[in-house]
Amino acid sequence: MQRRTVGLVVILALGVVWWALAADAQPPKKVHRIGMLLSSASALWAHPLLEAFRQGLRDLGYVEGQNLVIEYRSAEGHDERLPALAAELVQLQVEVMVAPGPSAGPAAHHATRTIPIVMAVSDPVEQGLIASFAHPGGNITGVSNLSAELVGKQLELLKEAVPPLARVAVLVNPATPGLRLRLQSLTETARVLGLHLHVLEVGRPDELEQAFAALLHAGDEAVFVVSEPNVIEGLTGRIVVFAAQHRLPAMYYWKFEVEAGGLMSYGPSLPGLYRRFAYFVDRLLKGAKPADLPVEQPMKYELVINLKTAQALGLTLPPTLLLQADEVIR
Repeated sequence: MQRRTVGLVVILALGVVWWALAADAQPPKKVHRIGMLLSSASALWAHPLLEAFRQGLRDLGYVEGQNLVIEYRSAEGHDERLPALAAELVQLQVEVMVAPGPSAGPAAHHATRTIPIVMAVSDPVEQGLIASFAHPGGNITGVSNLSAELVGKQLELLKEAVPPLARVAVLVNPATPGLRLRLQSLTETARVLGLHLHVLEVGRPDELEQAFAALLHAGDEAVFVVSEPNVIEGLTGRIVVFAAQHRLPAMYYWKFEVEAGGLMSYGPSLPGLYRRFAYFVDRLLKGAKPADLPVEQPMKYELVINLKTAQALGLTLPPTLLLQADEVIR
């Protein structure tokens, strides 16, 4: 009995040693390095979006500080810095570069033709970033928010909210990539709805007051905001305040603009887009080629209405419109 006990102890001890040696012999887990190139890291929306991206990565097994390093670079609203920042990420030899936005994607594309890029722009074909949605070619894939097509639906919803509407001021940054297609879609929809569009260019923040004065002078009855991250989105607070002061209903693109006090928005979920970036990063890190990953379009768009803003404007929104809303802020 004593010999059996001693033998068992020896076997157990040898087993522990073997497992320890086997564990030491295991190769260390690979730590992936990816880059995130941003036009802006505005506190208004950037942090929740980046957290949505990181959560999407965690769901796929990538944890910052363990098996993943994310190199963040932000132009802080100065797009002329994007090429240099993209070049920095190339020098760091990141395995994948995530570049959301109409300016970040082209800057990343200019910086490298070999590192896979995940982008999000409205019309990547027109911008020359990909060959087609189904077969992107090159080193770019990602998502398209199709804003050129969505603006027509947005205008229809604005007209539904304010049936007597006749004149609409359209705020645009003339430097926005893909703007021609958006304005074309808006013009066609306005013709069907019997609306007159008054396009006002806001290429710099100091041009906003001039646009406000012009739309008041013209007697415009509502505001349509053509969203873009470099100028217009940074002016959301001022636009919301102006619309409230002059009792003007306004249509926006993103939910955060309605949360800031805007009347309504219709567009894809920003957190949903950023979570989807994680899917592309995972596929690319596992060896997929961007040329073979179709560029996706959002599967769902959300209508968000701020009922408090509607009441402050003296609007009684049609029940049919409220029933369409994915979220009503009360």
